[in-house]
Amino acid sequence: MPYRHAPYFVGLVLLTVLVGFWASYWSPIGNVPTAFHVHAITSSIWLILLIVQQVAIQRRQNALHRQLGLASFVLFPLLMAGFMMIADVSAQAYVKAASPFAIHNTPSFGIGTFIAIAAYLTLFYLALKHRRNVRLHAGYMLASPIVLFESPFSRILPEYLPWLNVIGSTGPQEVQDTILISDLMACAFALTLYFMHRKHGAPWLWAAVFTAVQGLVMWFAPSVPQLGPLLGAYAQIPLPLTISAGMAAGALVTRLGWRAGAAPQRKAAPAGA
Repeated sequence: MPYRHAPYFVGLVLLTVLVGFWASYWSPIGNVPTAFHVHAITSSIWLILLIVQQVAIQRRQNALHRQLGLASFVLFPLLMAGFMMIADVSAQAYVKAASPFAIHNTPSFGIGTFIAIAAYLTLFYLALKHRRNVRLHAGYMLASPIVLFESPFSRILPEYLPWLNVIGSTGPQEVQDTILISDLMACAFALTLYFMHRKHGAPWLWAAVFTAVQGLVMWFAPSVPQLGPLLGAYAQIPLPLTISAGMAAGALVTRLGWRAGAAPQRKAAPAGA
């Protein structure tokens, strides 16, 4: 089976999530907003699902792999709901304008979240569409943790690896440095996989494009003053409506991807043939 070492890679991303969000989520877990709980739970379950699915298929437990695949149809809309709730957190933080940090960085956080949503929707659709091609299907599913990598690693970088910040911005923009560097590292990893698997490398090329775009757009976002009012307008949309929209998008992509990957129907043989 392809990507035999994938469980270790996804496990490393899961460990990065644990370490990166230890101070802001896991340690004060009883005193964080509900949005963080939904996002943390759905994202962690998604990573665990990928690990178990990969191990199952490598051990020829095809039935278990298919059952977990069906479970992803339920999980994916919930995953999108979690992302939409995080986008709302950024929007509300901008409206409250509690600090210069929030004014400078929350528009970047908001647009970065929407780019991640677009990446997940695209990758899951293509994974379902190409489910009859083992290498493409596995690649598209396993590309999603690459998109997730930036958020926790950008928190690890200033704490444990400050020497990696070769950009050297000061003030609130330093946060965008860590995001850009983390995304470029993820992009480089995805491109490495692309060149190693050129014949079935499309999933990694998609991941490389999304991470590069996310990092660059987020870094330059504070220099675009129009983004702030847009995020403020988004904050006025009722949260139940945005959550519903995210879940609907996840369900629609699941349905469309499944239909796009269906086996072509055979034409009936003419009578008397």
